[in-house]
Amino acid sequence: MTTARFRDLLAAEWIKLWSLRSTSWLIGLGTLAIVGFAANSSLDAYNSWPDFTEMEKARFTPLNEAFSALAASMLVIGAGSLGALTIVGEYTTGLIRTTLAAVPARHRVVAAKLTVTAAVTLATGTLISAGTFGVSQAILSGRGVAASLGDPGVLRVLAANALLAPVSALVGMGIGALVRHTAAAVVTVCAALVIVPTFFKPTVHQWQNDLFALVPFYVWRNCLHLPQLRDDPALPTVAGSWAVFALWPLAAAVATLIVVQRRDV
Repeated sequence: MTTARFRDLLAAEWIKLWSLRSTSWLIGLGTLAIVGFAANSSLDAYNSWPDFTEMEKARFTPLNEAFSALAASMLVIGAGSLGALTIVGEYTTGLIRTTLAAVPARHRVVAAKLTVTAAVTLATGTLISAGTFGVSQAILSGRGVAASLGDPGVLRVLAANALLAPVSALVGMGIGALVRHTAAAVVTVCAALVIVPTFFKPTVHQWQNDLFALVPFYVWRNCLHLPQLRDDPALPTVAGSWAVFALWPLAAAVATLIVVQRRDV
């Protein structure tokens, strides 16, 4: 039997990903919605600027208008759901049986699926990060308060915004491999990445602070999304935040591989 080349597996996973109706809808409408939110928020700030107090103007952060916590929540849920559906959909339709019959080496199938999903969501996240920044700062430049790429911390913020998508997608894939039910997988993605972590916001209890610092969305919002870090020991560090961004998708990829290897289709 001739072993399938990895590039052939990548091509097959690319076709399967885009054959899901949810892919085009989630990416297309999600991107338009998030960029639209950035434009609307920036226009509101532009129109309200003359009425801002001096303190409000001093505390104004243009990057918050480009990519708000609401936009980030949408991106996390959308990308996580897409990642879950890439594997749940294949189990639901029974296509996974055909795939594994053609390629018995399950780890190669999982690697191809992870690679394609990560690449597509990274491209989408980069487009959203750049699009929201460009639209927002073009509007705010009319008031002379726009940020530029050369400002301190801006590139880090843009990178973190872009990486939210692939991180969430790979975590979603791991959840999908475990749950294998469309509705349950999507609900679990929302709960794990956005809802449940709200119960672990920084408090006087150090154990809650430690849990808080282990959630991608919240280390993004309180550390990586800040153009300049605040001197607050309750907040995650930059290095710790990047480690969280790296470890979550890595752990999800390992979990996906183990589950697909050990569980029957």
